[in-house]
Amino acid sequence: SGLNPPQAIYTFKEACLCESLERNVAKSGYVKPTPVQKHGIPIIAAGRDIMACAQTGSGKTAAFLLPILQKLMADGVAASSFSEQQEPEAIIVAPTRELINQIFLEARKFAHGTCVRPVVLYGGISTGHQIRDLLRGCNVLCGTPGRLMDMIGRGKVGLTKLRYLVMDEADRMLDMGFEPEMRRLVGSPGMPSKEERQTLMFSATYPEDIQRMAGDFLKKDYLFLAVGVVGGACSDVEQKLVQVTKFSKRDQLLDILKNTGTERTMVFVETKRQADFIAAFLCQENVATTSIHGDREQREREQALGDFRSGKCPVLVATSVAARGLDIKDVQHVVNFDLPNNIDDYVHRIGRTG
Repeated sequence: SGLNPPQAIYTFKEACLCESLERNVAKSGYVKPTPVQKHGIPIIAAGRDIMACAQTGSGKTAAFLLPILQKLMADGVAASSFSEQQEPEAIIVAPTRELINQIFLEARKFAHGTCVRPVVLYGGISTGHQIRDLLRGCNVLCGTPGRLMDMIGRGKVGLTKLRYLVMDEADRMLDMGFEPEMRRLVGSPGMPSKEERQTLMFSATYPEDIQRMAGDFLKKDYLFLAVGVVGGACSDVEQKLVQVTKFSKRDQLLDILKNTGTERTMVFVETKRQADFIAAFLCQENVATTSIHGDREQREREQALGDFRSGKCPVLVATSVAARGLDIKDVQHVVNFDLPNNIDDYVHRIGRTG
């Protein structure tokens, strides 16, 4: 909704991508645009601000990356490694290390063989290594809010050349208490005003505080794009309820996992301790299991995700925080061992399998 939305596209050909970008899209296995791409790509390519409500797995990452990279390539942007302060043309912010890394890997894949250089910044690993990587040149900066603000504060990242500001999983950022950082970023010295930059916001839900943030960060004529039911469960997920007593939950879980065999299954629990406890219990019962939660070191989290993706451990026990925004192919089952505290988290959890 909004004034004069551009025409949707129905093929990637219509997106008028340059040759190298088109080649990388084809190499990545993209055949035809998803609904969020059909509408999002032309809106962003037309220079409009957007507030898009779309679930994880809807293809929204490519929906914002492709038009941004296309514009930067068309304008002949190239990374310079001679500067002690890098001034990226695009900044993408997302709430968790896993999600921002996923976006970065996608950007690197699309920008392969071109002069545009993406860089990723997140907490939990040494800043020295990230600063060195940053100073090799950066056009598209992907970062979590804390580490991004840290690098801006150290003078390693300048904002005067910024053209695109993307906020992904905006609702999750607010849930995790990042609103002050987001407002500090937008109000940072050198940050172009909303009239002089293009701002793109993505969120799975559209509560009041997100509506307020959209009003503050986006131009007045921004377009609102809703894909599917906003805040609703993905329609291709079959949901089942199993009633059990508190103390028979573990055995019931074991029965379910014995039936699913090697099919990828995510098991959600409420606490970090419970995640380790259930993972240990399943391993004792000879179910190849790994776990992921906020207290695990970055290296361990990456290892756990790698084992799950490769099928080495077909069962992943996770807390809600670790789950949001993860895009893992072919997850067949999601088990809510502990029910989440709110509907949005439930929708995000079961959306892993849709």
